This record gives sequence, structure tokens and C-alpha cells, in this order.
Amino acid sequence: MKKKFIILFLSYIILCFNSNIYAQTGKVPPFRMVQSDGKVFKAENLPMEKPILIIYFSPECEECHALTKELLSHIKVLQKASIAMITYLPVETVKQYVTKNKLADYKNIFVGTEGNYLFVKDYYKIDQFPFMALYSKNGDLIKKYHSKEINVDDMLLRLKSL
Repeated sequence: MKKKFIILFLSYIILCFNSNIYAQTGKVPPFRMVQSDGKVFKAENLPMEKPILIIYFSPECEECHALTKELLSHIKVLQKASIAMITYLPVETVKQYVTKNKLADYKNIFVGTEGNYLFVKDYYKIDQFPFMALYSKNGDLIKKYHSKEINVDDMLLRLKSL
């Protein structure tokens, strides 16, 4: 009887924990990542007075490299947003990606790894790269873009209207 109670209690705790994490669906997820300089960056560090673009990517993905180049070609429009680029690969890989694409030159772009935690990947149910999610200044979800459905022009139009 005591064993059943403990199992039931633990199940309840896990259910409550999971529902609290995902209760804010439609809002910027409370992510954490380690940047190429080793510093921890959290979602709460994003300037909330700007629209937010979250990009989940892999530095080993050709489509991700192409997306990064395309986004940087529109950097004047993207200056309006805070951009968080998140991967699961090691910090050293992130560092190489940041250096190769000169991402450290842009004060509104934050790049890092969530490591094996995979919170962001699970939050959005990402199964292919790249992935983008655009949020308003208030942190409300505007649109998600999955892998091959990514339309940078559509995202830029939506961003301009925010």
C-alpha cells in the first residue's frame, strides 16, 4: 500500500512539473544555453522590448548554414529583433560556427548550446533542422517555421509589422 502511494505521489509530482513547463505554450520557452565564451545565457536575458526570433539549428547542417547566410543578408531588418540561435552540439562547435559566420559582430544575436538537456528541442518537438519561431515584443508566439517550410520572406514581413 505504501509503495503504491509513493508511486502515485511521484507520478503526480512529475505530471505537475511537466504541465508547469509547458503551461506557457505560446510564450518564449524558459531556455538556458552556454555561449561560445562559456557564459550561461537564459531566455530572461533577451531584451523583451524587441521581437524575438528563436532559431534551433545544427552547425553540421547545410540548410542551417544557408539559413544563417540568408538571415545575415537581411541584418538591417533583423536588427529590430533579438535572435537566439540554439543547438545541442558542444560549445567548441558553437564557437567555430560563431567565428565562421562572424556572429559575434551582431549585438542582437545570441548563440549557444543547450547540450544534452534538449529542453528547446522537446518544447517545439523539433525533428529536423533548422527551426525558427517568431515572437512579439510581449513574448507571444507569432509563427513557427519547421525545416523545409522555412520562409524567410514571410518571417521578415511579419517581423516588420511588429
